[in-house]
Amino acid sequence: MIEGKLVNFRTLEMDDLEKNVEWFNDREVTRYISMRYPLPRAAEEEWIKGQIAAFQSYGPLFYAIETKDGTYIGNINFHMVLPENRKARLGITIGDKACWSKGYGTDAMLTMLRVGFDDMNLHRIDLTVDEDNARAIACYEKCGFVHEGRMRQSRYTRGRYSDQLVMGILRDEFYAKFGDAGRY
Repeated sequence: MIEGKLVNFRTLEMDDLEKNVEWFNDREVTRYISMRYPLPRAAEEEWIKGQIAAFQSYGPLFYAIETKDGTYIGNINFHMVLPENRKARLGITIGDKACWSKGYGTDAMLTMLRVGFDDMNLHRIDLTVDEDNARAIACYEKCGFVHEGRMRQSRYTRGRYSDQLVMGILRDEFYAKFGDAGRY
């Protein structure tokens, strides 16, 4: 188990299926992620089985996020991991809406950044975020991400095109802001 201050990470399990189906069929939860259509339970079951079967130590990583009391509240992952460039793209979903704006997302992001920089020896971690997702942007800025660019009209959702921002953080920037390796 990987421990943050407010959250812990664990591997995704089949027991998480029902919560994922609930969350990813909630239009409020999926507003800012690339899940547009209703999610069939069977499809999510196959996806979770694939994540469990493909788990590896260096490459795409997918963790369940739990509060300290063991409540499963969301997921966090590195995808687009390129070992030769020592970089990855970060994604997060806090699916339990009762846990929004309580610091869990920020702690999960900081913990995952430590995993990337301390354990995986990444040099760069980036993400994309919808321009109108103010809560996420504030979280990412608090975690040290800087605005690097704008992809104009790159996402079509709910009847309109919107820009996505590219934000990134480098290893040295993270350590300068949050301290040396080895501390979660």
